[in-house]
Amino acid sequence: MKFLKHIIAFITIVVVVNAEAQTTNAKMNAFVNNLLSKMTLDEKLGQLNLPGAGDITTGQASNSDIGLKIREGKVGGLFNIKSIEKIKAVQKVAIEESRLKIPLIFGMDVIHGYQTEFPIPLALSCSWDMKLIEKTARIAATEASADGICWTFSPMVDIARDPRWGRIAEGSGEDAYLGSQIAKAMVHGYQGDDLSKNNTIMACVKHYAMYGAAEAGRDYNTTDMSRSRMYNEYLPPYKAAVEAGAGSIMSSFNEVDGIPATANKFLLTDVLRDQWKFKGFVVTDYTGINEMVNHGLGDLQKVSSLALKAGVDMDMVGEGFLTTLKESLKEGKITIEQINNACRLILEAKYKLGLFDDPYKYCDEHRAATEIFTEANLKFAREAAAKSFVLLKNKDQLLPLKKNTTVALVGPLANSKENMLGTWAVAADFTKPLSLFSAMKNKVANNVSVLYAKGANISEDSAFEARVSVFGKPFDRDNRSTDILIKEALDVAEKADVIVAAMGETAEMTGESSSRSDISLPQSQKDLLKALIKTGKPIVLVLFTGRPLAIKWEQENIPAIINVWHGGTEAGNAIADVLYGDVNPSGKLSTTWPQNVGQIPIYYNHKNTGRPLEEGKWFEKFRSNYLDVSNDPLYAFGYGLSYTSFSYSDISLSKSTIKSNEKLDIKVTVTNTGNYDGAETVQLYIRDMVASITRPVKELKGFEKIFLKKGESKEVHFTLTAAGLKFYNNDLKFVFEPGTFKVFVGGSSDNTKEKSFELIK
Repeated sequence: MKFLKHIIAFITIVVVVNAEAQTTNAKMNAFVNNLLSKMTLDEKLGQLNLPGAGDITTGQASNSDIGLKIREGKVGGLFNIKSIEKIKAVQKVAIEESRLKIPLIFGMDVIHGYQTEFPIPLALSCSWDMKLIEKTARIAATEASADGICWTFSPMVDIARDPRWGRIAEGSGEDAYLGSQIAKAMVHGYQGDDLSKNNTIMACVKHYAMYGAAEAGRDYNTTDMSRSRMYNEYLPPYKAAVEAGAGSIMSSFNEVDGIPATANKFLLTDVLRDQWKFKGFVVTDYTGINEMVNHGLGDLQKVSSLALKAGVDMDMVGEGFLTTLKESLKEGKITIEQINNACRLILEAKYKLGLFDDPYKYCDEHRAATEIFTEANLKFAREAAAKSFVLLKNKDQLLPLKKNTTVALVGPLANSKENMLGTWAVAADFTKPLSLFSAMKNKVANNVSVLYAKGANISEDSAFEARVSVFGKPFDRDNRSTDILIKEALDVAEKADVIVAAMGETAEMTGESSSRSDISLPQSQKDLLKALIKTGKPIVLVLFTGRPLAIKWEQENIPAIINVWHGGTEAGNAIADVLYGDVNPSGKLSTTWPQNVGQIPIYYNHKNTGRPLEEGKWFEKFRSNYLDVSNDPLYAFGYGLSYTSFSYSDISLSKSTIKSNEKLDIKVTVTNTGNYDGAETVQLYIRDMVASITRPVKELKGFEKIFLKKGESKEVHFTLTAAGLKFYNNDLKFVFEPGTFKVFVGGSSDNTKEKSFELIK
């Protein structure tokens, strides 16, 4: 009887929720239908237009070029406009001076925080902590919405397996399963449980689709792959974000199957609308429509009509929709229904955000003064940064440092503030972060000396520096000779017990249009390291980067290496916390690190070949291997050390055979066998041994991050069902196939226990 009551109660809740949703949708549909019936063609096209705000000021909001267009109903929204004062002034033009008083939507690149900057997304993904990641997006939404923003061009969910690509810094790595979990967490963080609240903002999932698979790791480049690979390895994070309720999608710059994504009906309609049932709107990337002229698809009028017909609803910056669709409609190249549908979706987004009820709902001066850059937000940013760091090597337990140790802090990033923040920190105050030098001095107070010398410039290639600095802050260059800089570092090192070398990439060496063909440390920094090694002092390499680097020489010669990425506003404090052992690092890599650039692309879930090399072996003639380097990565996907150590028991399976309607319980006991309390991410992988198409040698299917005190053990359980064994076959049907499977559990993709089971019909 109790069970029956629970079922009835559940059904009642579902019915009530569905009824409320239907009522809300009916109200929205009636409102939008009424508004559409009043709109002229020009006003409808205006809603599809998303220009940038430029340098608009509050005083010129009404009489600027943008202001005039808003008054005429030719603007649907603005992006990259910041501050309540400016946003309020522009919104006032739309509400008080345009004919239909349709509010504008305001977007910004809130990528890894607003003013409180969190670690770059690639770093955050290494936390493997979905609650933490969701909370970073929640805080970012709270801060941005308190400053007038209601729409963010995030999350970026592109799978990336080529670290030469600069935008790998903005994503969550190489794996579809992990990427999907993070995509959902970010969407939930931004949008919350009610998009009409004034502290939530609309997410825009990007870049749809396969932008991270650009050839040669070069931004904006061609992408080409089979449909089965697309569905199995690249599309899942976009789909997960749609299922999480993302309000908008951004089309990507690259082509797919010979058709630019912005005019690709297969992607934008067949998959996104018809298969995934996406109900939000699609916006282009910056001038994405105009760039199809360069792709060779026609003039601006032609490519604009192609984009609309494919499923694009809003044109960012290019104004092709605004200036050409009217003529294309006259010529019968497009239909009024297509224009109406796009306009409807933009209006619906504004309705869901509550802008028709209160156009100024995000312009609350009190919130702006009390909810941005708060102590609580900074405290959490410090925690998030520390959890993103990945300890790559720690020979003889060199780390953590003792606080009574004299440290020589050297390197071009040791006393840098702005490079803590990373790429796309568009709303940040670059004076706020502490440098590592300042943070370490604060950490040890008067107990010990922290000595500093720069020791080297980031690079000795001035032309390279100029290219990096086009839109970023110029390099902090010391114009003294290399010999003098190194000598200064050696003098400091001689007075110290241990050397901490802060090296790597500046913030703008990754991100958009920041691809690198050589992903090793610049020679100036490597020369400094080689000189420091000759001192005989122990060295800790603190590595700042926005991508995996090729650091084989460093791995072979430096006793301790910790990758701290670009950790955000509180990175300096967080690094000091970890170096001195107040926090035990727990990050695990979400990307494979190559031994050298010639191994790229290298990723853990590759396919087998017909001539595979025996595991742990190198070299064998007529097998799939290199003459000059093994097939192994430098650091595998899922890899990351701790100040403590963990042991895994053998895997226990609840059954050796399961039917398609049954569950498999997978159990393993993890024990903290070291001398520190610490967190471990327990990872579950499978392998489908025989299938209708070739399957990866390993696939991530689950993970759990656990905290264990010194000497403590915990039993970790995973559940697998037939649904978790599904894949897209060559007919693009999502199926499972009976047969033998292997299951793997461990602390990284290359260090697991394994067991087999059978799936039967």
